[in-house]
Amino acid sequence: MAALEEEFTLSAVPLGAGPDGLLGVEQSDKTDQFLVTDSGRTVILYKVSDQKPLGSWSVKQGQIITCPAVCNFQTGEYIVVHDNKVLRLWNNEDVNLDKVFKATLSAEVYRIHSIQGTEPLVLFKKGAVRGLEALLAEPQQKIETVISDEEVIKWTKFFMVFRHPVLIFITEKHGNYFAYVQMFNSRILSKYTLLLGQEEKSVIQSFTASLDRKFISLMSLSADGCIYETLIPIHPSDPEKSQKVVRSLVLKTVVAGNARNGVALAILDQDHIAVLGPPLPASKECLSIWNTKFQTLQISKELPQGTSGQLWYYGENLFMLHGKFLTVIPYKCEVSSLAGALGKLKHSQDPGTHSVSHFVNWETSQGHGLGSQNSEASKRILRRRKSETSVQPEVPASKQLLSTIKKDSEKHIEVELRKFLASKRTPDFHTVIGDIVMGLLGRCKTEPSFYPRNSLMQLIQTHVLSYSLCPSLMEVALEKTDVQMLQLCLQQFPDIPEAVTCACLKIFLSIGDDILQKADVSMESVSDCNDAVQDEHMEEQNEILQNGFNPEEDNCDNCDKELSEKSQDTLETTSCPVIPKKAALLNAILRSAYSETFLLPHLKDIPAQHITLFLQYLYFLYLKCSENATMTLPGIYPPTLNQIMDWICLLLDANFTVVVMIPEAKRLLLSLYKFVKSQICICSELNKIEVSFRELQKLNQEKNSRELYSIEVLELF
Repeated sequence: MAALEEEFTLSAVPLGAGPDGLLGVEQSDKTDQFLVTDSGRTVILYKVSDQKPLGSWSVKQGQIITCPAVCNFQTGEYIVVHDNKVLRLWNNEDVNLDKVFKATLSAEVYRIHSIQGTEPLVLFKKGAVRGLEALLAEPQQKIETVISDEEVIKWTKFFMVFRHPVLIFITEKHGNYFAYVQMFNSRILSKYTLLLGQEEKSVIQSFTASLDRKFISLMSLSADGCIYETLIPIHPSDPEKSQKVVRSLVLKTVVAGNARNGVALAILDQDHIAVLGPPLPASKECLSIWNTKFQTLQISKELPQGTSGQLWYYGENLFMLHGKFLTVIPYKCEVSSLAGALGKLKHSQDPGTHSVSHFVNWETSQGHGLGSQNSEASKRILRRRKSETSVQPEVPASKQLLSTIKKDSEKHIEVELRKFLASKRTPDFHTVIGDIVMGLLGRCKTEPSFYPRNSLMQLIQTHVLSYSLCPSLMEVALEKTDVQMLQLCLQQFPDIPEAVTCACLKIFLSIGDDILQKADVSMESVSDCNDAVQDEHMEEQNEILQNGFNPEEDNCDNCDKELSEKSQDTLETTSCPVIPKKAALLNAILRSAYSETFLLPHLKDIPAQHITLFLQYLYFLYLKCSENATMTLPGIYPPTLNQIMDWICLLLDANFTVVVMIPEAKRLLLSLYKFVKSQICICSELNKIEVSFRELQKLNQEKNSRELYSIEVLELF
């Protein structure tokens, strides 16, 4: 079982940081202090428990830090490299980096590694490695080239193996990946070719590694969204020969394939791994913890502000960029067991106990010794769970969640709800979701300060709710003026009463633009709302036929004389009368189901100014439809022309006597009148030629009776 605790912000990203986020987060000589290096000019020392900086150092303007600052645990000094070759050493008492110790090296540095128990190591971009003391003694010493010219180092990590330092770094060349293992006690450098199997040219997006007795367990997250493991020997059988190692699948599709903003992973312990990235192509980025032993998702946390695809972990803290802030998320991973992996662990185990586990691929391990051993172990665990169940019946997960809703915090409820929704659905899922919603709403009414908005949004997005199943949900959203939730309900619920639809319309029309700008509203139904469209006046003056009708003909232009007189020799345009977010909300109203009989009485209660605004918006949508031959609006889920026309008729039927008295609506009503008159003229002209079309159809039917060649004269009256 694993848990993510409440996150907290350590700092904002420094202004000098580049677009790639931070260069690194490294531990200082004190367990609670960390060095944060941005991709610009600054290194800051933070104390995590106090959430405050203890010191800050910057290089000069024009210089740039090129690898993360680290701490020399033997001396307590800090080390950083700027401009690829210039190495600096300083301590807490120093203020200006320009005045501290400086060494200019002969080759470009890729990374400096420093861990407890040994001196720092410097890895150069061409694969050579030097100890810090030897390098400082002769900074301009010649640095050999280890990797080929076209190889590029992608990732590196430093271990202590039986008190001996071991460095591994991964390189890439033309889509092929290689692992180099440097043993410093014997000065042996081994090279391995990573065989990717069927995904021969799959791009590897992130690496992490841990020690597994005599092997380095290299985990990689590929562009297909899967996590693979490669076991690399620490002591190779033939160090002089390049060897090949094969990777095996550990977890399948933990993130969306080819994620745009980058992904990251980190091994937390023997059985748990943290993954940063979007679980689905269209979803927001998440931080999740997976159990690799039982291949189960333990917990997931959404990161709505996005990340840089970087993840660091020290002790029981995860560090990442969330939006523009460096965020710390404490985590806990308990001893791995089947009950814990399935979220059924009731009692925490003794923290001193340890278990040896192996990854099992349940699809391929049948018939192998490892698979049979784990199968027997699984049977023993299941028998033990069965005996425990016979003593005390297990409480269903839904009842546990309902109990949590009654007393726990909003954040804890949200976490438990996410775990419940991630579990397998039961036949009574619809009813259970309804009970959970009613439990949340019941507490909302008894505790005014309690409003679990995120939990309610998650439940609506299960697509199993309706208005009749939870009628008080929209009532609470109306009280809170939660336009995002109201929009989602209008899109999801098929049975919303007309009175509630009108109540939503009143809020959408009356809410201020400044408040609406801060709301998170779905904009799928809106496109090019800021573009102005030309109304009928421009078409009159350019003598363009609209729908086959010329508005300057004598029998149809009497209705717009007054309007035409006011618009002499000018080109009129109509811009959208509402901001895009309000347009998205109004589109949700237009697409909702209703009965005209029940809707009309409620429309009469809307203020005349709001009715006029809504009519102006509907007229704008009509003009947008008229811009293309298909008579449709752009966007994913825009309102249709029929929906627009129906709502114009509804609003005029309910409020015409009121709207006609408003001076601001006069021009709009004249435009609508002209539009209706032109449509009548079009229908009249179409009726006149209907008979002719019928005669043509008859002639076409008689085509078989004619000769191969004929001349016909058709007279249309």
